[in-house]
Amino acid sequence: MKITFCGAAQTVTGSQHLVEVNGHRILLDCGLYQGRRDEARKRNTHFHFDPRRLDCVILSHAHIDHSGNLPTLVANGFRGPIYCTSATKDITAVMLMDSAKIQQEDAAFLNKHKRRRGEPTIEALYGTEDAERTIEQLRSKKYFEPFEPLRGVSVTFWDAGHVLGSAIVQMDLNEPHSPDRPRRLVFTGDLGRRGLPILRDPMTVRDVDILISESTYGDHVHDEVNHLNDRLAESLHKIVERRGKVIIPAFSLGRTQNVVYFLNQLFGQGKLPRVPIYVDSPLSVKLTDVYRDHEECFDAETWRIMLDDRDVFGFFGLTYISSAEESRKLNREDGPFVVIASSGMCEAGRVLHHLRYSVSDPKNAILIVGYQAGDTLGRRIAERQPRLRIMDDWFDLKADVYQIDGLSAHADRNDFQWWYEATGGSIDHAYLVHGEMESMTALAPVLQPFVKHLVQTPVMYESCDL
Repeated sequence: MKITFCGAAQTVTGSQHLVEVNGHRILLDCGLYQGRRDEARKRNTHFHFDPRRLDCVILSHAHIDHSGNLPTLVANGFRGPIYCTSATKDITAVMLMDSAKIQQEDAAFLNKHKRRRGEPTIEALYGTEDAERTIEQLRSKKYFEPFEPLRGVSVTFWDAGHVLGSAIVQMDLNEPHSPDRPRRLVFTGDLGRRGLPILRDPMTVRDVDILISESTYGDHVHDEVNHLNDRLAESLHKIVERRGKVIIPAFSLGRTQNVVYFLNQLFGQGKLPRVPIYVDSPLSVKLTDVYRDHEECFDAETWRIMLDDRDVFGFFGLTYISSAEESRKLNREDGPFVVIASSGMCEAGRVLHHLRYSVSDPKNAILIVGYQAGDTLGRRIAERQPRLRIMDDWFDLKADVYQIDGLSAHADRNDFQWWYEATGGSIDHAYLVHGEMESMTALAPVLQPFVKHLVQTPVMYESCDL
């Protein structure tokens, strides 16, 4: 067996891991790399392998940094099946069509400026036809039921508790040199947190031989979930009192639904300021509908709440916005109001327009509720850099910046400790991916007691023969 780490190696975005076993070539995830524009385009355009020689893709979940480069893979000749859970299939179909639209709009925007400067134009990374072909190759599989995508390879999806449909991927591999029992490779995808609302907690897997584990928050312990409502309410009250706008950059998948869920609770408890709240994202509107279609993924607490509150994603004062005109109208209106808009790292989407009109006004505030990768606008806002480049223009950051990291759907150090212990502690080889070096360095000692060999933090394109 050979594993090559083709993405999310000592970085957070662009998840992509190639497994070669028994003459088969299996790709775990195919996500977009997000960062500096030129570097991102280079990494997303060029693959470290021939897409035409892949047998299949196993998709852990639909977040763009895990699924978003599938259309490029297909455009470069991949014709095999893409296996995922049913909810992930439905979400990925929505996400990829939206991503294709963004790719085309961004290329058109950049080319407008390039023509003005006499520079060569660029093509969109992929278009809607590539996304449509990719969607046709998606194949849904149920949680907990093994399936055999290739001879000698059995795959089981376990609930990862991260976003709707997210899966821990268990691969049992029958290899000629180990006839006694299959070797078990487990890829955590993005591991969820225990105790978050809406979704079930992450499941555990025993008898792991080879582990590929994400490590996004390996150096961090999140705030207790029961403190989040109070912190969210406190932040909103401060901003609303000075009649400002609150801009909440949030991923359309997962984070937006969690924020709305918490706001719904605050409204029901009478703790929410009586101001308009807008979810300004056509993608969020569609994905929230997908959540409503997959109640089988909800946890017991959400089912209990739904006995009295049938729609946990809606309440008085909350408006979902789809049209561009309604979105532009918000930019011309005075506060107080709250707008939740994507993208979560402020790299694309309607949140950029809201930030352009808001960041330089000290009445306003930006509420960061998720992880911000290096070299993204969201990271620069979180670091409170005084000058921000937004859509090729420069702005002074005068708005307040608040951070509530406890809303993250990623496992923290304590969650990882719990999950690693539950494996039984007989892992042969383990690799930390999908994290910055500080996180991986902090998490490696937590994982090491459960691993026979030294825990590895592979660099980009490093291969390991096992």
